[in-house]
Amino acid sequence: MSMTGATKLAGVMGWPVSHSRSPQLHGHWLERYGIDGAYVPLAVAPDRLETALRALPCLGFQGCNLTLPHKSAAAALVDSLSASARRIGAVNTVVVSPDGELAGDNTDGYGFLQNIKHAAHEWRAKAGPALVVGAGGAARAVLAALLDDGVPEVRLANRTAEKADELAEALGDARVVPIPWTDRHDATAGTSLLVNTTSLGMAGQPVLDLSLADLPPEAVVTDLVYTPLMTTLLSDATARGNPVVDGLGMLLHQARPGFAAWFGVEPEVDMALRQAVLAD
Repeated sequence: MSMTGATKLAGVMGWPVSHSRSPQLHGHWLERYGIDGAYVPLAVAPDRLETALRALPCLGFQGCNLTLPHKSAAAALVDSLSASARRIGAVNTVVVSPDGELAGDNTDGYGFLQNIKHAAHEWRAKAGPALVVGAGGAARAVLAALLDDGVPEVRLANRTAEKADELAEALGDARVVPIPWTDRHDATAGTSLLVNTTSLGMAGQPVLDLSLADLPPEAVVTDLVYTPLMTTLLSDATARGNPVVDGLGMLLHQARPGFAAWFGVEPEVDMALRQAVLAD
């Protein structure tokens, strides 16, 4: 679709940004819904982030997404933060208000929960403890979402114990229980959900060393890694009969609130979208 003077603009800022699949994702929706809009990759160096964000209103942008390494820095640069962005300490979605102010949101936790509920219909947060592996930015978004959704306990296992302790303290919720890395295999017992938030299992990375021997057969296993879609963790879980959820859906669902705010349509996540994003 060719652009006009009324074309609504949005994009994704990253450094580098060439790896981002967001342009395919939003481009698919723009075409599907026949919207006069464009979503573009914006390569923005870290020292230019504030300038780039402040330029959005005068360039006619409705807003943007933020990817590595900008999410945390953006939280200090926008004019207002949603409750989730404040809690997670990072921004992945910026909406330009009519008066030119920048509203920062974090939809990663929303995307994570929507992906689980979309793919594993039987899972409920209150069903039992969750085990989350990793203590980085993604883990923080996942933990916040699980706590808000009513999970009774989150066991947090990370190779560096200090990072797990710091994250638990930052969230300030007694339901977050740091687990020593050496005890991670036993920590699967009695859980209803297992989440890998690390890069272990990603193409080119070592696999996640985690025994599933004590994992209940009905526990849902999900991996935020989506290259490959079926990681060793998900393959092992499938082989023993556990329901599994790949990480691509989190990327797709986290994009929905931004698209709705920028382009005025509530988009749908379906198989056609998955195929469009994977076909690059």
